[in-house]
Amino acid sequence: MQKGILGLLGAVVVIVLSVFFNHTQHQTTTNSSANQQSAQQNTNEDTVSNTADGKQIPVTLVSAVDGDTIKIMYNGKKETVRYLLVDTPESKKVGTCVQPYAKEAYYRNEQLVKSGKLTIEFDNGSKRDKYGRLLAYVFVNGKSVQESLLEEGYARVAYIYDPPYKYLSQFNADEKKAEDKHLKIWSRPGYVTSKGFNGCASDSGSSASDNQSNSNTTQSSSAKQQNQTGSNEYFRNCTELRKKYPNGVPSSSPAYQASMDGDHDHYACERSSR
Repeated sequence: MQKGILGLLGAVVVIVLSVFFNHTQHQTTTNSSANQQSAQQNTNEDTVSNTADGKQIPVTLVSAVDGDTIKIMYNGKKETVRYLLVDTPESKKVGTCVQPYAKEAYYRNEQLVKSGKLTIEFDNGSKRDKYGRLLAYVFVNGKSVQESLLEEGYARVAYIYDPPYKYLSQFNADEKKAEDKHLKIWSRPGYVTSKGFNGCASDSGSSASDNQSNSNTTQSSSAKQQNQTGSNEYFRNCTELRKKYPNGVPSSSPAYQASMDGDHDHYACERSSR
């Protein structure tokens, strides 16, 4: 009788332990699965946050938007990239007039980003701005697009929100060179401010676009006169010039015109490398 009771109690203990063990194992499995799903969801929400800083990432250009913004294909979807630490005059901002050198900055930016292999690099801090745009350094064949725009006077250093930044010192030096040479945006006293740019391209008699147009007209007239004397060849635009010189012409050529040398490299109407 006593043995029977002990046997029954033993069986009950075994059953209780078995039920407790199975419940614990099921709970552990459930928690593990939930954690995996949560991790996967976070990865899908923002793959940018898992991108290592300081490494250039190959991307595909979709289009240039303006002087400091492009659209690219990144991680399988179209993204807008706002250039870190630089600002160019506005040409498409709602409620803002077209500012002097805005179109020139856009054309130069487009020329740069179409000229070779495009890569981007993230810095520390936020990878996106309040509009959802990627914030990045942009390179073509390893050369900084931001540096080119600053050195050539198309952009100013701006939006230093979350220092330190990897290239800030270099960008400041590039900007100083352009300012000292009074290039483009720095050629108009008071035009560049700590908050942006003053004035519109339609300002009477003093816009950069008008000045550029007047300069081109003068150069064209001069070229026509030289052509009449036989010392120079005159072409109305790069399309006409390339019919005779498919790859453009150097400054030593009689067909060279400064108005067709947009990047001021002493070579007019060259085709961008792809």
